[in-house]
Amino acid sequence: MGKNLPIPLPERSADVVVVLVNPETSGNVGAVARAMLNFGFAELRIISESGYEFDDEAMNRAKHAQSVLRGANVYPSWKSCMEDISLVVGSSGKRELGLKIAFRHFVLPEELSVRLHEIEGRVALVFGREGIGLLTEELQQCDILVTIPTWEGYPILNLSHSVSVLLYEMHKNLIETELGEQDGLPMTTHPDRLLDPDLRRMIHELSDDLAAAVTVREHKRQGIAETLKRVIMRGMPLDDEAHRILGVMIQARDALQETSAEEE
Repeated sequence: MGKNLPIPLPERSADVVVVLVNPETSGNVGAVARAMLNFGFAELRIISESGYEFDDEAMNRAKHAQSVLRGANVYPSWKSCMEDISLVVGSSGKRELGLKIAFRHFVLPEELSVRLHEIEGRVALVFGREGIGLLTEELQQCDILVTIPTWEGYPILNLSHSVSVLLYEMHKNLIETELGEQDGLPMTTHPDRLLDPDLRRMIHELSDDLAAAVTVREHKRQGIAETLKRVIMRGMPLDDEAHRILGVMIQARDALQETSAEEE
């Protein structure tokens, strides 16, 4: 009882990578590895400037998922970790309330699992520190934000519990889809829905450029840039669609910059 079977990992269109940012408790890292293998995921990355060693506590908590820890990669920075990533999904339990939400526009785990099942490419599912989660500047580098609908009186989950909930939804969606395909249900979505990582970076950079070029009060620029990035990336454009969007963004930026220069 409790041992893993010698069978291959499930095949998924999206290659999901679990990323932990500066984890504080080694036991939690081991528990994350166990949760990952429970639902058929095996690629773990850790971002830590000072490096990271998997100690006995991590190995013991991983149980029969120690292979996940042995195969994990450690990166010194966010940028180096995300070089080959087409979609970055940040998780957070800190939610903004009210109708005029400026920054934290979240999807729920079930919606995220459906979206990721419809795409191909490498996706980073990012979790922050146990104490404070992902910092605002880290969340700003994410394409989609996901939150688990916990009770508002005590919303923050343990790290490994958060990983378990999100990966459970993805695995459940895979099972349900496989059952549906057996019944002959048609595939109605495009199977290739992820950007080349370079196109993703261009969308982020041009969103910042456009926000810097428009005539608005300075404190609104960050919100404009975030809205552009999130709206475009939530649509998960194909590469050719992204090229067309980028072409329009470049022309709009250049026109705004030229107008600004003439006015000066």
